[in-house]
Amino acid sequence: MKPEEINLVRVKLSRLHELKKISEQTFLETYSDKISRENIAIYLAESYAEARLAEEIRHPESEFFFVELNHQVIGYLKLNRGQAQTELQNENGLEIERIYISGLFQGRKIGQLLMAKAISLATENKLDYVWLGVWEQNPKAIGFYEKNGFLPFDKHFFIVGDEEQLDMMMKLTLSDRH
Repeated sequence: MKPEEINLVRVKLSRLHELKKISEQTFLETYSDKISRENIAIYLAESYAEARLAEEIRHPESEFFFVELNHQVIGYLKLNRGQAQTELQNENGLEIERIYISGLFQGRKIGQLLMAKAISLATENKLDYVWLGVWEQNPKAIGFYEKNGFLPFDKHFFIVGDEEQLDMMMKLTLSDRH
């Protein structure tokens, strides 16, 4: 049996279809038992439409990374800086907008690899903090972020179809890492 090979790869426009596929797959795995089918369908059609994903890939202040296991995409990370951030839009911050791992590969420290990439990029760029929003009804994700030093600092609404979800906003201060 050969050893597993895990790689992080920056997503290019040529891999748009793979990004759409893993985005939809992981969103469904995460929320299909918590949000109505109708609202998930609306969200997927809006948020993961190819034209929208292509625009996000092209944005100079956003980056996507695939995590690949033996050249198979099993998750991804989306980071935003500056005006690409969904809220704070502070030049000294980095937003983790999406961090998703396929359910089959959770619990194997792959999320930690993506988190380390985000923190490393923020540190290299001498940013003050990394922040994200996480659904308040996702205790597994909240625990993961807390384990990584993130602390709650605010709340915001996240719309899925016609459902209004409340997200906890969490921040990791990096000033002591420069």
